Amino acid sequence: MHIEPGVVDGAKMALAYGTAATAAGYSFKLAAEDLKQHSVPSFILRAVMATVGTFVFFEVLPHFAVGVSEVHFILGTTLFLLLGPAAAAFGLVFGLLMQGTFFAPSDMPMFFVNMTTLLFPLFAVHALAKRIVPNATAYVDLDYAQVLKMSAVYQGGVVAWVAFWAIYGQGVGAENIQSVLAFGGAYLLVILIEPIADLAVLAGAKALRGTQGSGIFTNRLHDAA
Repeated sequence: MHIEPGVVDGAKMALAYGTAATAAGYSFKLAAEDLKQHSVPSFILRAVMATVGTFVFFEVLPHFAVGVSEVHFILGTTLFLLLGPAAAAFGLVFGLLMQGTFFAPSDMPMFFVNMTTLLFPLFAVHALAKRIVPNATAYVDLDYAQVLKMSAVYQGGVVAWVAFWAIYGQGVGAENIQSVLAFGGAYLLVILIEPIADLAVLAGAKALRGTQGSGIFTNRLHDAA
């Protein structure tokens, strides 16, 4: 999902600064809501876990260049379900920052573009979960259809933002559009894989009900709303 340096530049970067600032503000709002139900140490632990997870998704799991960007197995829905939206948001940002700082410094000019691409789909999943998951249902009890909807929203959101940045930065030339379509097609693989990974992780979490209330995971993982 990385937007390569030069795709968006100059005065057009002002939009990225604005969207990233908006995403940061909403992330802090989510953090404030999280701290009403969890302790500060719990939030920090979950944010660190999300950061490590994000770094693994970027640097350890397979990733490859396709079209306008790179395809990464960014399991944003998995982070959301296990750790909550706030911790997932902070983890995605710090994981992206860690990767850019230590392994891909050439990507840092696009940090705010890529931050936007990661966070806004996460916020969409958070909104969707409120609509499709009954208050009496813990996340460990979700079915495949519910998880697939969340994954499709997250990964589809990533593709939509990548397409937006590419067209916003480089226009609607035939070559650019072809690259965007190639990237979107390749990302279908992630949409197919992520729900399976989510269900496997949730099955494991279901067997760990002894961790309920420990602060390691979001309370919503094992509890009703």
